[in-house]
Amino acid sequence: MTTSHLTVKQLLIAAACTLPWAAMAQATSDHSHHPAPASAPASVAPAAFAPAALASPATAPAPELAEGEVRRIDQETGKVTLRHGPIKNLDMPPMTMVFTASDPALLAPLKVGDKVRFQAVQEAGKYMVTDIQPRP
Repeated sequence: MTTSHLTVKQLLIAAACTLPWAAMAQATSDHSHHPAPASAPASVAPAAFAPAALASPATAPAPELAEGEVRRIDQETGKVTLRHGPIKNLDMPPMTMVFTASDPALLAPLKVGDKVRFQAVQEAGKYMVTDIQPRP
């Protein structure tokens, strides 16, 4: 019984040591033999399929501005309550909620009842307003 226990233990150790090498070998293997998709030129294909998270901020399109109405402003905490329409970049339906201003100075020109256009993001579990401007 001791012999089979050691054999199982040895197999588990061997498998644990082998898996990282196999994954690394697969990740670094040459994939140049795969043709580029017909819908994109070969020179563009690798960049066309790069994840959005890897795109540089300068080339990433700015999220569309959402529309809303200022319901409450708390200058001391840098928070604003907005009744807003859909926020597409956050996949958020219309509702009323509190946002933290990325810069409290963004809230200075606002007053309750103002119709606004704004940009919001989610950072560290908080919803932040990064741009807000009165709607014309």
